[in-house]
Amino acid sequence: MNFIETRGNDGKNPKEVTFSQAILSPIASFGGLYVPKELPDLGQAFLDKHLNSSYKELASDMLSRFEIDIDKSVIDEALNLYDKFDDAKNPVPVVKVRDDLYVSELYHGPTRAFKDMALQPFGVVLSSIAQKRGENYLILAATSGDTGPAALETFKNRANVQVACLYPDGGTSDVQRLQMVTEDAKNLKVIGINGVFDDAQNALKRLLASDSFKSALKEKNILLSAANSVNFGRIIFQIIYHIHSYLELVRQGAIEMGEKVYLDVPSGNFGNALGGYYAMKMGLPVEKIIIASNENNVLTRLINTGRYDLVGHGVVSTTSPAMDILKSSNVERILYDMFGDKRTKELMNDLDTNFVYELTSDELAKLQESFAADFCNGDEGKKYIKDTFASGYLMDPHTATCFKAYESCAEKDLKTIAYSTAEWTKFSPTIANALTGELDARDEDALKAISEEAKLPIPAMIKELFSKEIAQKTVIEKDMIESEILKFL
Repeated sequence: MNFIETRGNDGKNPKEVTFSQAILSPIASFGGLYVPKELPDLGQAFLDKHLNSSYKELASDMLSRFEIDIDKSVIDEALNLYDKFDDAKNPVPVVKVRDDLYVSELYHGPTRAFKDMALQPFGVVLSSIAQKRGENYLILAATSGDTGPAALETFKNRANVQVACLYPDGGTSDVQRLQMVTEDAKNLKVIGINGVFDDAQNALKRLLASDSFKSALKEKNILLSAANSVNFGRIIFQIIYHIHSYLELVRQGAIEMGEKVYLDVPSGNFGNALGGYYAMKMGLPVEKIIIASNENNVLTRLINTGRYDLVGHGVVSTTSPAMDILKSSNVERILYDMFGDKRTKELMNDLDTNFVYELTSDELAKLQESFAADFCNGDEGKKYIKDTFASGYLMDPHTATCFKAYESCAEKDLKTIAYSTAEWTKFSPTIANALTGELDARDEDALKAISEEAKLPIPAMIKELFSKEIAQKTVIEKDMIESEILKFL
């Protein structure tokens, strides 16, 4: 299968590229992204075939339907990393929380967040391609809290790869920050910036498109790629768990095969939601994808009004910081799929130039055929955390936003799968405040309090963070990012 460009072709890049080319150089013509030329049609037969399959068997078969140019031995090695999750037989548990609401827990990997689901295998694939081609790569990552730890974990000490990870200083939880700044592998560089996540992401996109930066790397015999969800190598692995979660509901007797469900996704950069959209397009029985946001509710406004408007809107710090994002990269892939490359280029140019674009009424109607949206503020989220804990389930503040959207957007009497993107350990002060009213607790103290209250152990990989040495101490202004990365290299 080949990949094409969301904003059309500029006459300089190839009109079509392979999967390996798309993940090695993820930015396409005019600053666009790569998407599959066509999606495989899985259909009922595929779902029936995998009703009793393991997660790895399901993943292997789905990837084979994309006919990607990666050796099967590399794919097998990548998928074997799921064996290191909490339960090798079931890396993504799906838990009943209400009669018609099930939570798909995506956080049982090494960094306790859903980014492990895609980045664990992605690291193996990209490093293997680089070695096969005899090339060296700088992998850029910009993080609002979860991509960074997962990218650093998967790429550390891998051959032919170096990583520069950008994060907003003060814009992540303490645990997320510690997961990054305690990494000491020589091929990793962690850079805190005085700014917000959008500043980090904008810098990443600018560097990926910068000829002068690429030339400076070329002098060092280094090529450039990215670990963010602008890279389709991330997205392809994020389709799988939506299919798995649906099959889990069938296995549990919650639904009949073929019965439609809602997918309820807490979304910042829209990669998780895009994976669900592609799964639906490939034949998964989905009624709609519900987008849950926090106070940075640009996606809610887009889906409910058709207007993507950043004018006068700055990023608001919230209790769900991994969603503190205004420019959601993967919305572009939805626009392309629905409206084509010319319209996508026009809309994205409007956003880049005027910080706003607006869909026509027909375009909005088409968007709303597949998506619904609502947002949840911090106080509402903490109430959902407290009430749900009282009924026996502990969740993080990002998952809590799904409960508001589930109540307001699920219009039909269908089961809903909500996606839990991070373990409670990543945001313990907010959860402690929700459960006990405790204010300004340090992460370490909050973890202990919740562990005692919920009678749950603190995972070893979280507990040990507080005694590890800080290896990455760089915090800079955002205009120094390029020079800092080149200094590292």
